[in-house]
Amino acid sequence: MKALVLTTADGPSSVQLKDVESPTPGAGEVRVDLKAASLNHRELWITRGQYPGMRLPCTLGCDGAGIVESVGAGVNRALVGSRVILYPGVNWGPNPRFPAAAFGLLGMPGPGTVAEQIVVPAESAVPVPEFLSFEQAAAMPCAALTAWRGLTVKAGLTAGEKILITGIGGGVATFALKFALAIGATAYVSSGSSSTLEQAIKLGAKVGFNYKDVDWRKAVPKETGGLDVVFDGAPAASYANYNRALNIGARVVIYGSTAGVQFPLNAPELFLKNIQIIGTNVGSLREFRDMLAFIERHKIEPVIERSFSIVAAKEALGFLESSHQFGKVVIAL
Repeated sequence: MKALVLTTADGPSSVQLKDVESPTPGAGEVRVDLKAASLNHRELWITRGQYPGMRLPCTLGCDGAGIVESVGAGVNRALVGSRVILYPGVNWGPNPRFPAAAFGLLGMPGPGTVAEQIVVPAESAVPVPEFLSFEQAAAMPCAALTAWRGLTVKAGLTAGEKILITGIGGGVATFALKFALAIGATAYVSSGSSSTLEQAIKLGAKVGFNYKDVDWRKAVPKETGGLDVVFDGAPAASYANYNRALNIGARVVIYGSTAGVQFPLNAPELFLKNIQIIGTNVGSLREFRDMLAFIERHKIEPVIERSFSIVAAKEALGFLESSHQFGKVVIAL
């Protein structure tokens, strides 16, 4: 089978499309003929060796969807032929509040999805919502689950609340916008691109703030009248620009560190207003299933910016690195 393999961490150009042996499902596992995969920025970090617990060689990708082709011992053969979307995590562990120390993702340390076949635990192959194509389903797992857990489990976002989603255009932030609107919240977004903000407003965001505007911190409280939730992947650059707009009891959910790892906090501001700063990453299998039920109920479709064939997978990585603007980059297999 063909797979996108990394043998040396010398950057995105070091990946190779190779013929590798097809995996065999063991007890409790299924083998899936993958029909589509999608990319996240973690794949770029992995190609540079900037990822914890690096193990090479590896097949890249943690997002995928396809058809169950065969099953291992102890798995119901009726699953063969079913359309499935893959839970991107491995070994979440018993505590629903946070992952175990052994937790990881497909594509590092688990097998990767930018391949024609993959073997995963049978429980990780979840039915695809009927209205989604394989490419749409493959665009969802890691980014959508991160957004879902951050908004629902961590922030407890409810209808009528006001949320600021920073860095709109990225996969996680774009799903956060779609989920927030479906929940019934009023969504505000930020970006450094006027065209990206325009796209977000077309999707339903009420106001967009351009963070290249030095006065955007003044505009946030004026335009929002106060924020109940912030979903932030770059707090080092953003927090100081919205902190004074946080309402009493506001929750700030942080899921990344794109612009740096440290940012200043004002202790009285936190305790006097009962503000919570909450970290999150990915989510459990149960949360994945809950998210898919919500997606099915609200008929939420991903934003796919561009689709590539597997033979152009290296080009897809280059596009993600240098040209990506809004939504997800998908690979058809």
